[in-house]
Amino acid sequence: MPSFADDSASEVEVVQVTGVRQKLEQAGRLKDVIQKTEVLDALSIENKNALSLSEAINNEPGVNVSNECSMCGVKRVMLNGMKGEHTTILVDDLPTHTLISGFYAVDAIATTGVDRIEVARGAGASLIAPEAIGGTVNVITKQAVENTASIDFTKGSEQFSAYKLAATAVNDDGSTGLSISGQYDTQDQEDHDDNGVSEAPFVENMSLTALLSHDLNNRNNVQLRISQVQSEIFGGPMLGQSAHGIGHILSSFDGQESEQLFKDDDVRNEYIGKPWETTEWIDTHRDEAYVKWLTDINNELVSEFSVSYAKHNQDSFYEGIDYSAEDTMWYGRAKLDWALNNTHFLTFGADRRQEEMRSHTNALQNVDTYVSDSFDYVTQGIFIQDTWTPEDWLEVAVAVRIDHIDADFIDPSKPGTEISETFVAPRMDVRWFHHDQWTSRFSVGRGYRAPLSFFETDHGILDAELGYLIDVDELEESMSFNYSLSFDNSIASSTFSIAHSNVKNLASLEETEQGIPILTQLEEDASVTTLDWVSGYQVSENILLSLSLEHFDYNDEFKSSYSIAPIEERVSFDAEWTSEYLQAYWSTVWFGSRDLSEYGYEGYNIKGDLNSNKTTHAPSHSVSNIRFKVPLNKDCHVYAGLSNVFNYTQVEEGDTPLFFDANESYDVAYIYAPLHGREFYAGFQYNL
Repeated sequence: MPSFADDSASEVEVVQVTGVRQKLEQAGRLKDVIQKTEVLDALSIENKNALSLSEAINNEPGVNVSNECSMCGVKRVMLNGMKGEHTTILVDDLPTHTLISGFYAVDAIATTGVDRIEVARGAGASLIAPEAIGGTVNVITKQAVENTASIDFTKGSEQFSAYKLAATAVNDDGSTGLSISGQYDTQDQEDHDDNGVSEAPFVENMSLTALLSHDLNNRNNVQLRISQVQSEIFGGPMLGQSAHGIGHILSSFDGQESEQLFKDDDVRNEYIGKPWETTEWIDTHRDEAYVKWLTDINNELVSEFSVSYAKHNQDSFYEGIDYSAEDTMWYGRAKLDWALNNTHFLTFGADRRQEEMRSHTNALQNVDTYVSDSFDYVTQGIFIQDTWTPEDWLEVAVAVRIDHIDADFIDPSKPGTEISETFVAPRMDVRWFHHDQWTSRFSVGRGYRAPLSFFETDHGILDAELGYLIDVDELEESMSFNYSLSFDNSIASSTFSIAHSNVKNLASLEETEQGIPILTQLEEDASVTTLDWVSGYQVSENILLSLSLEHFDYNDEFKSSYSIAPIEERVSFDAEWTSEYLQAYWSTVWFGSRDLSEYGYEGYNIKGDLNSNKTTHAPSHSVSNIRFKVPLNKDCHVYAGLSNVFNYTQVEEGDTPLFFDANESYDVAYIYAPLHGREFYAGFQYNL
């Protein structure tokens, strides 16, 4: 390859071949383009310096990634105000995430090798994912269309490191393409009040992914994708200070609790308990694979046959309670797209999902009130959609799914199959072009979800004496509506949206009269209404400004089900300046105040002292980020940035997420504001 200095004297021929899959995508044969979908491209992900899916989509319109534990760092992806378990994560339009992998795996979904991320909000957002009653997040892997390679290395404060590698290769005739990517990142614990207990955990992630695409001929394409993800999270005692290595802490468990965890029983003071008493450790291994066969039968009929596999293994320790789980899922789909005539385009097919989860805990085996959350889950469905285009200015897609669902908790105390039901899920999407620059979209859809895991409503199992119970025997049922009005020209774009979702039989964590945690379902309907306005303005060729305003309104039933208070109001501002010599990006997100008592917050800083109650007022605050990127030549770039520029955290403002409840039990999730402080990073990127 010629050096950068030789560019004037040499020309490099770049051959880009469009394969069968790309042709089908360009023809709109593989994607429903009517439903409102927000897309994050590779540049948007880079501007955020986002290493994971959760970092990439957080604070996007209608999206909130909720941090629900200061120790284990569990993240939940919430769409349109719905809960994290209502979001379905897809990879290349296929389910590759099990029911429990949405708790500790989203921080380990690497952005290296990702072409874009598509976010579709609302029940029925995806014809192939009826359980996505909040919406879908679709991670699209970068396809190989030319020979490329890139390496990226980043270092930062809090022992932050990231190594990224991505490469694509195609053969001479473009019939075979290979994409590979790998990412390793790690970040240390953070203890902003210096009491010896972390507010943000140690995290280490590693992922390897390969996607092979081969055109058998000019009408058939086969794809194989395999991926392996490993993640380790440790929160609690500060390693190297009040505790030795992770293995030493886990092996030191003796079951004998200390008389005091903190000096003077005050969570704001020095931690003096045993290291294991505040340790939360989660080790995750996930394997993913899928195979797709795409066939262009006769230019009018296109078929897709696909099979995906996911295996999620979790080994964890929650302050003396061990929990291990193995969750295996198989998914198969046959789908056909048929251009019936100039006005009707049919999509129809069938799919089947089979998931088996087995969990085990030694600490709770002899507790009478412990019920295992191991389950078998099978869904079988058929679906059909007609996209009708009577005029150039109007598109209407009407679809229906019919699914049979079997969900069975296999614990001996739960005989029989808890849920065995046939569910009909209709949906309708309308796109109306009022003018070249004005477009309306309206969607309405019905969806379902089987609440199957205790982890849906609590991040861990924290009481060896009480255990926990499960009382779930109905599907969650949802109905949602969404309307948006968009304006777009060459300089400005703007979209106003309003959405409403209603859920029956919403899963919720309650307590029995004996104080035993129980996963049950609400008797009253839960609902949320979301309003947002998003606009962008190209000030000049070099300057792009973006602004979004959002409001979320939850009814009392929905509020009672949350373990962490969700956002109610949010304003985001982004500015991007690009020139030949510098790319600069600034973002600020403002969050409105909230009354935490409406979400059941109650806690005390001092054990047994009811006068040391923690605040129930979450003040408004903002978080800003900045990033600079400078090209050294056409192949090499350096970059640097600050996350949380003004170092705003809940702890810096004087309120630790640690607390005692009225029963003098210790917990770690009194969270309502950021826990990660200011972080500096700098990196180097080289493209071959």
